[in-house]
Amino acid sequence: MKGPKNFLVLSVTCCLLGIVLLGCTSFSKKDMATGVATLEPSVMLKFADIPVPKGFKFLPQDSYAFQSGNVRVGVLVYVGRATAEQLVVFYQEQMPIYNWNFINVIEYGKRLINFDRDNESCVISVEPKMLNTRVIISLGPKQPSPNKSEKPVK
Repeated sequence: MKGPKNFLVLSVTCCLLGIVLLGCTSFSKKDMATGVATLEPSVMLKFADIPVPKGFKFLPQDSYAFQSGNVRVGVLVYVGRATAEQLVVFYQEQMPIYNWNFINVIEYGKRLINFDRDNESCVISVEPKMLNTRVIISLGPKQPSPNKSEKPVK
């Protein structure tokens, strides 16, 4: 009688494990226009004007940030659970709220999302991994554009 009883316990355990693993992703909100589950911004930000999805963990050993006066430079690395598509939608929606101008998205397995504003540029790299997704936020000053009246230096 041990065989059928053990099989039943194993079956119930597997079903419960499957429900727990799949259930975490099914309770997120979905954007009605894209059908992609939406992400919410975290309240804990290293740079107050660059959002990070809620639940993403900051990796200080892989990151650095520097600020002196109005100049900010940094590479901030986070890891969490979301699809690359969810993260692209998140940043396209959230960054303009913080006065960032969307430039483009480059997709090639990874996703590079480019933003700028008056004196800064921000590149957000989304790198899907096996069990999670890595987000790398690179922030730096923008090189001033040359005046059209100036001749190039030879």
